Amino acid sequence: MVDLLPERTPLWQRIEATAREHFRRAAIHEIRTPLLEATELFARGIGEATDVVGKEMYSFLDRGERSCTLRPEGTASVVRAAIQHGLLAQGPQRLWYGGPMFRYERPQAGRQRQFHQIGLELLGVADAASDAEVIAIAWDLLSDLGLEGLELEINSLGTPEDRARYRAELVAWLEAHRERLDPDSQQRIASNPLRVLDSKHPDTQALLAGAPNLHDALSPASHERFAQVRLALEALAIPYRLNPRLVRGLDYYGHTAFEITSDQLGAQATVCGGGRYDGLVQQLGGPATPAVGWALGMERLVLLISQQEAADAPQASASPDLYVISRGETAERVALLLCRQARREGLIAERDASGAAFAKQFKRADRSGAPWAAVIGEEEASGGVAKLKDLRGEQSEQRLPLAQLVALVSKSLAAPARQP
Repeated sequence: MVDLLPERTPLWQRIEATAREHFRRAAIHEIRTPLLEATELFARGIGEATDVVGKEMYSFLDRGERSCTLRPEGTASVVRAAIQHGLLAQGPQRLWYGGPMFRYERPQAGRQRQFHQIGLELLGVADAASDAEVIAIAWDLLSDLGLEGLELEINSLGTPEDRARYRAELVAWLEAHRERLDPDSQQRIASNPLRVLDSKHPDTQALLAGAPNLHDALSPASHERFAQVRLALEALAIPYRLNPRLVRGLDYYGHTAFEITSDQLGAQATVCGGGRYDGLVQQLGGPATPAVGWALGMERLVLLISQQEAADAPQASASPDLYVISRGETAERVALLLCRQARREGLIAERDASGAAFAKQFKRADRSGAPWAAVIGEEEASGGVAKLKDLRGEQSEQRLPLAQLVALVSKSLAAPARQP
């Protein structure tokens, strides 16, 4: 778990603001759920055989001896909230969320034990076009952020019946080749055999080239639905690659599964992933409800954008428009008043609270990057005025009432925007 320091927050804020704007345009509304949920929600929703539930959750007993878990992902919480508050009775729900998630796993580049996601969930929509729509929203968001080297991989996981047929065929094949599998994959044969397809072990991946293909186990209806998704993506001019080994890590997925990957993140290449999960709402106690969604990882996204923008150096926060220098009790109170007036007019005003000599405060004002400094001593304070000093130009120092000083700074900063 890491701290996000001020020099890094501007990039996070830019990503979050861009995502909010894309969701606004798509008529998708924000929902906020607690960080802490009943453990049963994730055991039922994600699947007890998954690595997330079996190995990675932060779970504990509270004072009432109830098992609680810090949320490891957002979808189950959103579905729980939609059921609990009767949202599904109001028609299809177009929702998005953002915030920290928690998984106990080995930290690496772009992956921490507290990590952050932004996710989208469409509840109550069943058509193949909705699958393409959520992919398009993710693709356009990432493109708008200036990402390059992206690839969309898609697969169909079919219906539960399709997967049951395929599971039996796959287990038989895996058992016949058990000795050649890596230890983790051997353990997954009994608990979650489809996850073997997602193994990162190179020898296992080479072996799986001869494994049965899920695509061959799909029913005609599942094939037709997947064809409709592909046609919609082609109509949207979104390039994709079929990946028959793409299964996603959570049990609730069915039909369309997808990942948007980057060639700049090494082994952990997925930036955004999701798919359809028509059975989850009913599995968690709600009515039968089709649903589709995705989540993107903020840490990986920040890492990727930083690499592309050669922004490994600290990102500078916005410089103040006005740096206020003061010395003396009365002057400090006037400085507070000046900062408040400036901020009410939309300016970024920073007050030097050190009480140091004016020379030291001027040095800090210069380092701040502010174009203007306001100087208030006891003499200025008694007269309700301040000295305005041009830190970046050659204008002479002026002695002005506070309101006039704020107006002059505002006018000077707005002037370039009015030039043709």
